[in-house]
Amino acid sequence: MHLEGLAKLLITIGFLIILMGGMIFILSKLGGAGFKMPGDILIKRENFTFFFPLTTFLILSIVLSILLNIFFRR
Repeated sequence: MHLEGLAKLLITIGFLIILMGGMIFILSKLGGAGFKMPGDILIKRENFTFFFPLTTFLILSIVLSILLNIFFRR
């Protein structure tokens, strides 16, 4: 019974990785280098660029938390 649960988890994780890879591939073809939203931190200097997608991480975290709670609720 434990192996069956592990198998389902691995299949779900694999499906999510394939889905995210496809989304990244499609977004790269549309010309987006990534997600740049208001609130993301971008610092450009002469020889230095720093990008921290704060808003993107927050929204992604909220969406994933909601989805995981829906799918893995007992």
